[in-house]
Amino acid sequence: MVNVAMIGVGDISGIYLKNLTEVFKEVRLVGVCDLIPERAERGVAFCREQKEKGFDCNIPRVYPTMFDAFKDPDVDVILNLTRPYEHYEVSKHALMHGKHVYSEKPLAADMQEGDELVKLAEKHNLYMGGAPDTFMGAGIQTCRKLIDDGMIGDVVGSACFMISHGHETWHHDPAFYYKRGGGPMMDMGPYYITALLQLMGEVKGVTGVTKKSFDERLITSKPHYGETISVDVDTHVTGTLHFASGAIGTIITTFDVFYGPRAGARFEVYGTKGTLLVPDPNGFGGPVRLLRPEDQERPKPGDPALLNMETNPFFGYRDMPLLFDYRDNSRALGLADMCKAVEVGREARCNYRQQHHVLEIMTGIGESSKKGEYLKLNTRYTRTAPMQNNPMRGVLDD
Repeated sequence: MVNVAMIGVGDISGIYLKNLTEVFKEVRLVGVCDLIPERAERGVAFCREQKEKGFDCNIPRVYPTMFDAFKDPDVDVILNLTRPYEHYEVSKHALMHGKHVYSEKPLAADMQEGDELVKLAEKHNLYMGGAPDTFMGAGIQTCRKLIDDGMIGDVVGSACFMISHGHETWHHDPAFYYKRGGGPMMDMGPYYITALLQLMGEVKGVTGVTKKSFDERLITSKPHYGETISVDVDTHVTGTLHFASGAIGTIITTFDVFYGPRAGARFEVYGTKGTLLVPDPNGFGGPVRLLRPEDQERPKPGDPALLNMETNPFFGYRDMPLLFDYRDNSRALGLADMCKAVEVGREARCNYRQQHHVLEIMTGIGESSKKGEYLKLNTRYTRTAPMQNNPMRGVLDD
């Protein structure tokens, strides 16, 4: 059993608390800490309620400050759930106190911070890594197996789209999404790029064109209704990824575009023998859809646009069965995997090398846009091990 202390008990902590108390059996939450003490107390109250319901879970203590958690000899791993621009400071001090670290995405707000964290982890021989762990779910893992098994042939390229009009219409505190460490690429890009790495491998260079469409955003959600946010980051980001394999990927992330609420996530991988529709990488499940030319009817002669043909965008695709566990919201899966890695001495699937490579890709797209040139990456990446289906849900492989 590995002991974890949670730093930051905000919005995302809810699903972590649920899964740590209900699903993952090799992680013990021993403490929580938040700058707003009431949040930490609510986390403890939730765990107490879970125990009363019959779940075999620990009731964590409340740390007055994060340093109290760092100094606690009972703590093995720090779970860093603070805001993106706070990740660096929390992770740095945790590493300096000899604690392994698992953080929400991204690793840090820029490469200078990320580089320093990597050096600290390596200097102290500590595990460090973090979200997203959605790639470990049934959807992306099934896609990885289909690609690795040659179902679409050699990978030619990919295209990803995360399209929305921002968070100010629904989020209760949206300002930080438009500040340092925020923006659509830093917020949502980790899901897409991490999945791309798992499916297609290392990226060796990027190009990008980015812009800020609106200098201010009007909040129409409570409790900040009517307030404005000054936008400090680019909010329409387009990038081209040059993979080491020779494949080429494109990605668009935006907070500036009106789009159908159920159509804002598109993810496609193209091969020499077919096309794979990858599920939303912000989730763990499906659907997974495969198009192979031999499954298609012989096309009618003439212009398809004038033949009143089938307009269903998924016509001709086959729904593929999901081949792995963790189809629902399984956040903390990556943390559980890291804890198992700490215990048995293997590599964690959500390791810092992956996070570091993702961070360089995301920041590199912006840097490429500013310089107006192709940017060669310095970090290197090797895919982590695929998932294994274990007999007991919530127990990770050795």
